[in-house]
Amino acid sequence: MFKKKKKKSLQSVARKLITVANPKAIVSEQFRTVRTNINFSVTDEELKTLLVTSSAPSEGKSTSAANIAVVFAQAKKKVVLIDADLRKPTIHHTFHKTNGIGLSNLLTRQAVLTEVIQPTEVEGLHIMTSGPIPPNPAELLGSKTMDALIEELKETFDMIIFDVPPVLSVADAQILANKCDGTILVLSSGSTEKDSALKAKEALETSKARILGTILNNFVMGKDHYYYQYYGEQE
Repeated sequence: MFKKKKKKSLQSVARKLITVANPKAIVSEQFRTVRTNINFSVTDEELKTLLVTSSAPSEGKSTSAANIAVVFAQAKKKVVLIDADLRKPTIHHTFHKTNGIGLSNLLTRQAVLTEVIQPTEVEGLHIMTSGPIPPNPAELLGSKTMDALIEELKETFDMIIFDVPPVLSVADAQILANKCDGTILVLSSGSTEKDSALKAKEALETSKARILGTILNNFVMGKDHYYYQYYGEQE
């Protein structure tokens, strides 16, 4: 009975996660390449906190963040994926979890860490949903409580991945990028405007973010090559 339920749960999660649904797929291999590039991007120090954002909505940042979290967990790392998009959260939908309590409760001191960390069906991967949407997301993300949370999480997890709102929409990404070891900017081929991508890069640099690189989503190569497209909805 338990095994059947677990298999069904994995299938539900896999609808958005190609790295779970088909680990041998070309796109899954690309996510593993992203993981390798992240590991080699910092040679003199350990990278433990990673922020994933985009220039604008619907470019694939949340799906990318989730798949990156999965491949790190598949590499035997203890990973926590945090939905720090306190305006339009999606991680709880991706993993089919409840969102009654999460990051916002923790930052307003209405909950403790053990109450908001949820295991997933992917071994080694935990998530922290956003919790109720607060009236002051930027202030919460920039608070000393957030600083203390990051330090506490570092004691337990090998990799902490934050999914945040798009850079050009609100200041949240800039605020949190300043606190993280590295930042990944997700762009969507054919829809992300060049000016928007440059403005997002400049905004992150202004906040002293350490930009590790970009992920180009929905890129169509020549007819003799594969079609590089992420699996699932674009958030």
